[in-house]
Amino acid sequence: MIYFNRIALGFFVLLTLSFSSEKVKVSEITVNELKQHVRYLASDQLKGRLTGSEGDSLAAEYIRGDLKKSGLKPLYDNGFQHFRIIDKVVAGQGNKLKIDNINLIINTDYAPLSFSQNGNFCEKAIFAGYGFEINEDSLKWNDYQDIAVKGKIVVILRGDPEIEKPASPFIRYSRDRDKALLAKDHGAICVLFVSGKSFDAEDKFEPLVKGEMSVGIPVFHISRKSANLIFESNKITAEDLEKKLNETRKPAGFETTVTVSGKADVVQTTLPTRNVIMEIPGSDKILKNEFVVIGAHFDHLGMGGPGSGSRVPDTLGIHYGADDNASGVALTMALAKKLAADGKNLKRSIIVATFSGEEEGLLGSKRFLDSAKIDLSKVNAMVNLDMTGRLTDNSRLQISGVGTSDVFKQLIYASCDTNKLKVSLSEEGYGPSDHASFYGKNIPVLFATTGAHLDYHTPADTWDKINYSGMVEISDLAYKVILELANGSRLTFKEAGPKTGTSRGTRRKGITLGIMPDFAGNVKNGLRADFVTPNKPAALGGMQKGDIITFINGKPVNNIQDYMFRLNQLKRGETISVEVLRGNEKVVLVIQL
Repeated sequence: MIYFNRIALGFFVLLTLSFSSEKVKVSEITVNELKQHVRYLASDQLKGRLTGSEGDSLAAEYIRGDLKKSGLKPLYDNGFQHFRIIDKVVAGQGNKLKIDNINLIINTDYAPLSFSQNGNFCEKAIFAGYGFEINEDSLKWNDYQDIAVKGKIVVILRGDPEIEKPASPFIRYSRDRDKALLAKDHGAICVLFVSGKSFDAEDKFEPLVKGEMSVGIPVFHISRKSANLIFESNKITAEDLEKKLNETRKPAGFETTVTVSGKADVVQTTLPTRNVIMEIPGSDKILKNEFVVIGAHFDHLGMGGPGSGSRVPDTLGIHYGADDNASGVALTMALAKKLAADGKNLKRSIIVATFSGEEEGLLGSKRFLDSAKIDLSKVNAMVNLDMTGRLTDNSRLQISGVGTSDVFKQLIYASCDTNKLKVSLSEEGYGPSDHASFYGKNIPVLFATTGAHLDYHTPADTWDKINYSGMVEISDLAYKVILELANGSRLTFKEAGPKTGTSRGTRRKGITLGIMPDFAGNVKNGLRADFVTPNKPAALGGMQKGDIITFINGKPVNNIQDYMFRLNQLKRGETISVEVLRGNEKVVLVIQL
């Protein structure tokens, strides 16, 4: 019996030592662990993880499986939060276009444009030159001054009279969508674009692209041959009109006797995708109902190509996205494993959220927040890891958002071994990654990145160029910060930016209202202000966070692209009226730019 007890005691000691050794191993983030994650996520098999693709789905399965193995619990359906994204825009079967009694052939004589509104039309056509309405000190041109286009179908030349000049002042007025919206403002019921010979000698139709929002009326691109059928009774051609306008630099609009009728049918197809949302429940009876979110996006650019966001759009090939953002996802998974192993010491619950659709406009993080299963007011902070794999001896880990809570600076410096890791801090809460979505919800955020590089958004962003030892150093800081956020005092949110000119697409001609718009387009028939910068025009004029802009100077704003066009028409120092929807109330604000 004594002999058996000695054997049992020895076995128990060995088992205890083994368990302790295993626990230390589990708690340690290693180079091999990070490399394994990055190599898979940035492999040929996943083909660049384009949102909605098979590679995107495989990445989600891999992440969910690893987090489940680490002991995390699903927060959504088996760990997945499902949503759909726009896949592509195609011409529907219902498209028709007729010039008097001549039926045109789609993709030969005409094609709908991506920003067309579906619908029928039938009216006389009128030519409106380049479709300009320019009133600058050094440039004046109004194609609508001598013609009445209300209720008519407007034919407009594409481009501008200085198409060969890369720095032409006409450039900001030459976008097709802006011209179509301006024509609509003047009462047009349909717009037909035609390319002059100087603009496009081959007279090609361009493929439909996703991301363009409807201007509210049907819009087509027609061939020069089709346009000449409209101009025939006026004894002029599209080529002649382009030449005349380019030489005279004067409006030359005119009415025609031709009736144009038809129907626009543009179809948006969608694809399913999903976020991976898992949880480490907190141990404190009260604080477990509060949360710290660790986030990273796992989507990338797929095979690249035009419109993909690739910096080499003429090169088709796997955009591996090892740094952007397999590195951030790998770090998130490793941190989740380490935190889960120490779960009994976490007072608040940790939500590990990996997002798809970031490259498409923060779609995954927007989806998470707009249909959250948790009380967002209980989120203590969000830590976003995006491109964390290129730390060098001469670089610093960039951490932004430190101004969104009073404690962040002190917390980071107290947690960081500056002999091993140099950090550069920025107060601004907004930035080009998923933390911006949380910042828009008044949640304190930290965004850690090692920054951009020449391989960014190219096929050269491969797993072998990642500094895995540097990622281990980053993980040590991130772990300490997250632990304090889980166990320390409740944070108070502070607004910190966005600073002038940093918000994507909100500044043109130096004009800005000083808001962070809802880039994801969650609101229909308007544009929500997700953030209003203090002491900027919008704030000084009384705009509030959450206001939905519906009109600027009496002209409708239905989406972010309408908003940008309206801003482009304004001048510094001008006083404008902005109609917003605040709850169920319409409010008109007077704002001085």
